[in-house]
Amino acid sequence: MNPNQLIINSDLEPWIFTVPLALEAHSRAEEFRRYHSNPGKAKQVYLNTLAVYAVNVYLECRGFETNLERSDSWNPRMQMLMDTADLLVKDCGKLECRPVLPEAEVVGVPPEVWEERMGYVAVQLSESLREATLLGFVQKVAKSEVPLSQLRSLVELPGYLHQIKPVINLSQWFEDIFEAGWQAVESLLGEPSEFAFNYRSASLDVRRCKGIELATADHSVALIVALTGESEQDMDISVEVQPTNGQTYLPANLQLMVLNEDGEVVMHIQAGSDNQTIQLELGGEAGDRFGVKVALGEVSVTENFII
Repeated sequence: MNPNQLIINSDLEPWIFTVPLALEAHSRAEEFRRYHSNPGKAKQVYLNTLAVYAVNVYLECRGFETNLERSDSWNPRMQMLMDTADLLVKDCGKLECRPVLPEAEVVGVPPEVWEERMGYVAVQLSESLREATLLGFVQKVAKSEVPLSQLRSLVELPGYLHQIKPVINLSQWFEDIFEAGWQAVESLLGEPSEFAFNYRSASLDVRRCKGIELATADHSVALIVALTGESEQDMDISVEVQPTNGQTYLPANLQLMVLNEDGEVVMHIQAGSDNQTIQLELGGEAGDRFGVKVALGEVSVTENFII
């Protein structure tokens, strides 16, 4: 056991997450380091880059979309102005990823990043810089050092982030209340497909869809959510993907996934080369939360729902 783990809340230990820091991580850190002639700033940027890289790997594994290019930590000018290690998480905000040296008992958080952050993740770097271990997180800070013993468990982080992301309330659909972007299926897809007609005959109650772009217009699809049930408290849910823009078939290898509240994949289906639609079905009760993720290659879109 790493001696430093002795000072960490024992409840956290089973939930740490270790990321190998491969050549890709060090190449990007070295690239950013070269922008800065001051040795102290150059080292700071190098370590911050490794910490951000590790958190990005973790979040992608948990189904979150991130944008490194729009993060200040990936901008050499902002690196010069601030000690920043932020990571922009789509639909959530900025998550600060603070590096922790092997023997440290606290995680340092400079005052310039105390605002406009939704949380702070402590990332312990190994002495060789070959590994980074996510130790836990805190939601807010008001001082420049946070003891590692005060970190919240990493297992709570996905649920915390999902609470921040916009959540679509499906129960309100029965009252004709729809979130922006969710429209009548026919308005996006035109005439209902044969599949849709068959489904509608099976006592469909509410059905809406949203257009999703996956890299290019040729890869645009419609995510369709249909609700059936005896009441708003207990319903059957169908999630389906169909091609748009006059395309006949879905992109090959397009994936449709249902995620649980922690962002873990619980259902999954993948399109072949001649699929016009793919679909998953699930049931739920009032208060249940889940996500639906559509992915093609490295591009993905996730929508979060509550019943």
